[in-house]
Amino acid sequence: MTKGILGKKIGMTQIFAENGEVIPVTVVEAASNVVLQKKTVENDGYEAIQIGYADKKESRTNKPAKGHAEKANTNPKRYVKELRDVEIGSYEVGQEVKVDIFQEGDSVDVTGTSKGKGFQGVIKRHGQSRGPMTHGSRYHRRPGSMGATDPMRVFKGKKLPGRMGGKKVTVQNLEIVKIDTERNLLLIKGNVPGSKKSYVTVESAIKAKEAK
Repeated sequence: MTKGILGKKIGMTQIFAENGEVIPVTVVEAASNVVLQKKTVENDGYEAIQIGYADKKESRTNKPAKGHAEKANTNPKRYVKELRDVEIGSYEVGQEVKVDIFQEGDSVDVTGTSKGKGFQGVIKRHGQSRGPMTHGSRYHRRPGSMGATDPMRVFKGKKLPGRMGGKKVTVQNLEIVKIDTERNLLLIKGNVPGSKKSYVTVESAIKAKEAK
């Protein structure tokens, strides 16, 4: 079954393994996760739990959100997500979810919003190659042919310049190197999507689960 928690990307650092190896890690702070709702097949058509992270100012919260949080006896949350394929019976509305649901060495998938990079060309956005820079080619960083001449249109999906980043991205099979239960921190090997202070979702790795 899937385990998951919501958190905030603090930044990156490095730690040393017992053999002296330097391990780059991303620090994710995951305090104050609360189960806001349990969804069942009878009521909703599927099973899931809804958890919230990071308290939200009541002055910035509408009445439906306040009432929803009050049912769980907690404050309105800024970041709310649903987790499916979980053991519904092991969760109760209002229960706090802590980082100790994971263990060191667990494989996880981390989902976040990638950094926005603005309007970019095809070389940076899609990794295409540039044209010759000499001998008067006059073709350097342009996107290339627009396609066949018979349909007289550009096919859908053509890789062109445009806004890059700012999308939902999941990095799979990352390892939890260390867990700090006192400060509610997860140290995850490697980098995870998003900028500092952005919200992320940490879930049990799907591919690692299927491999077992």
